Amino acid sequence: MAETAQHDVPATANAGPANASKRYEVRRADLPLSCPTPAMALWNSHPRVYLPIEKNGGEAQCPYCSAQFVLVD
Repeated sequence: MAETAQHDVPATANAGPANASKRYEVRRADLPLSCPTPAMALWNSHPRVYLPIEKNGGEAQCPYCSAQFVLVD
């Protein structure tokens, strides 16, 4: 009988959909900022890219999906 490997389900499996909105508000506690964020399901999105929101006056745009991120604190 063949043994079946069990895989752990990643924490993002129950996360919300990636890139479902075009504008996201983020807080300093969320930094470093990436798109998709850790709360988004990565499997149905583009590769993760880190965005330098603090260097861009508190705003950043994802080069893949054009999502706009705004630092609110």
